[in-house]
Amino acid sequence: MTITTVSSRQFNQDASKAKKAAKSGPVIITDRGRPAHVLLTYSEYRKISRGHSRIADLLAMPGIEDIELEVPHRHEVARAADLS
Repeated sequence: MTITTVSSRQFNQDASKAKKAAKSGPVIITDRGRPAHVLLTYSEYRKISRGHSRIADLLAMPGIEDIELEVPHRHEVARAADLS
């Protein structure tokens, strides 16, 4: 994987060159010499974001109804709050 760094000015002048570079690895776009953005191919983005699922998506998965959930019984008893 090759990491390429370009300035915002270079990116604005030749976005297609940055897109081609992104096929080989991330392209870091700098503002005033500091990293500000990263350009990735969509497939690379999907790879790194795949592990973060929303709970609603996980609960909507087909076959989820066949998974048994065992919740341990708790012995603590709720007490009234002391507001004095």
